[in-house]
Amino acid sequence: MQFERKFGKKKKMDPCQFLRIVIGNLAIKSLGIQPDSDESSSCYCKIKLKGFPEQAVTVPLIPQDAIHPEGQVQTVSACFNLTKSDLETLAKSRSTTTTSTSRKSSSNSSSSSSSRLTLKMNVYTTKSSANGCGFGSSGKLLGSASIPLELSQHVMEGKTSTMMQNGWVLIGEKKKKGLNPQLYLSVKAQPDPRFVFEFDSEPGCSPQVFQVQGNIRQPVFTCKFSFRHGDHNLRSSSAISEPSTSRSWLSTLKADRDHQHQNHVKERKGWSITVHDLSGSPVAAASMVTPFVPSHGSDKVSKSNPGAWLILRPGDQTWKPWGRLEAWRERTCLGSEGLGHRFELLPDAMGPAGVTMAQSSIPARPGGKFNIDVTTGPSPASSPNSSIDFGSWTGSGSASSSGSEAPGLGWWPGLMYKGFVMSSTVRGEGKGNKPVVEVGAQHVTCTEDAAAFVALAAAMDLSMDACRPFSQKLRKELRQQQSGDFVV
Repeated sequence: MQFERKFGKKKKMDPCQFLRIVIGNLAIKSLGIQPDSDESSSCYCKIKLKGFPEQAVTVPLIPQDAIHPEGQVQTVSACFNLTKSDLETLAKSRSTTTTSTSRKSSSNSSSSSSSRLTLKMNVYTTKSSANGCGFGSSGKLLGSASIPLELSQHVMEGKTSTMMQNGWVLIGEKKKKGLNPQLYLSVKAQPDPRFVFEFDSEPGCSPQVFQVQGNIRQPVFTCKFSFRHGDHNLRSSSAISEPSTSRSWLSTLKADRDHQHQNHVKERKGWSITVHDLSGSPVAAASMVTPFVPSHGSDKVSKSNPGAWLILRPGDQTWKPWGRLEAWRERTCLGSEGLGHRFELLPDAMGPAGVTMAQSSIPARPGGKFNIDVTTGPSPASSPNSSIDFGSWTGSGSASSSGSEAPGLGWWPGLMYKGFVMSSTVRGEGKGNKPVVEVGAQHVTCTEDAAAFVALAAAMDLSMDACRPFSQKLRKELRQQQSGDFVV
């Protein structure tokens, strides 16, 4: 099915241009620190690209006599996403620089076909390994390196990928021969086209959803927010009936509720949002299947008893579970309140276990972004002994029969979702939000693909409300008690 057919007879819109800077294969060699020594148990690196948040990752130590880390280290450690606006800014900078340098020397004419970024790498040693909250302040600076990155015009136009760095660089001041700490890294720029969708109001207000490309916006979906009361089945007025898989998941999730919360009067339940295409047909839905209730002695939803949504897609005249989103309230490592969340993919072959695709926390006050990205770190769909296929730069799991009793089932979702999958903006507590959803173009082949991610983004945004302290009132739209079944 061609993409121009997905959203009815509207004019075809191509995906938006994005460029991804991917950093991987990090390794450290230094005589001053040795693998598994008592002096230092790990190293970490802070990676900085101007205009982007700093990223910090652990870096493995390898023996000083190692010739090359390839084969030992096959990881992607960090990535930066350049939007079309970022690329236009770079192009303007290149144009200004070219005009200036061309007046001085014709030998600089080659700069007209490329733009330059600078990647800053600061490497630290530490006696304590990195924890879930980042990296300790006890780290000692081992050295730094600045790596110039040349982006050709073809790369910036999304026509090709390029390897900009692949080898050893010295960090810190040069010392005696053989004693200089070295950092190995590979840096590649690759096109990463994405479809961008924007809600025209908050998900709880039954908004319209537009596809966006530059200054052009065209409607592609409508959303219907409603309440589902009691234990009504997920039935559809458009011939889509409740599937047996949905029924089993609903019963399982209900059984998972902690009995100590049964006496709570306060609970947020029955929310649902359905995504329709322009013809009015339902193409995706998100249904709150486990109520959001406060933990014992508290007015907040806890991680031990999270609320949950099912993300549903139509198939064979039934609703089929596609993913499960759990959300709860938690305190972040910085001491602030956050929205903890976990999203699992529910492929039919995987059964009820699911595959975790995202697990993180979003600050409750300023808000942030919900991300699914199978590029940095091991693929969540990989077997324990697998690694990222750095050669293809997609983040796919390399199946290992020794790491899974059933390789054909244990890692195949990683082949479905590679690299950047999706992101969506999540409003801060008490703030309005018109979610903006980005979806990797390679993951959108039909209307239902795009709609499922839109429904997931809506559920994620509504979870910020569902996890608000129960001592606080919800917005009017979410407190209205409507009668009737779940309608799609």
